[in-house]
Amino acid sequence: MVQFPDPLDEEFPLGDGVAEGSAWANCPYCGEEVEILVDAGGGTEQEYVEDCEVCCRPWRVRLRWSGGAPTVELLTEDD
Repeated sequence: MVQFPDPLDEEFPLGDGVAEGSAWANCPYCGEEVEILVDAGGGTEQEYVEDCEVCCRPWRVRLRWSGGAPTVELLTEDD
């Protein structure tokens, strides 16, 4: 059986601990700065829906990992 290296293993080698546990972004509806919990184990590119803890409106979260750091973009349902 041939095993291919996981690209995340290169960015997050064992023993490094958690690269980042959270990131900050602004809600696209109310503008409030919110903390987004991030998980590198979900892959280098992630997209999911989460509700604003302030105004309760749903956003699409786009999360990308690059060089061990997350970049977070919050979008409205219409974007």
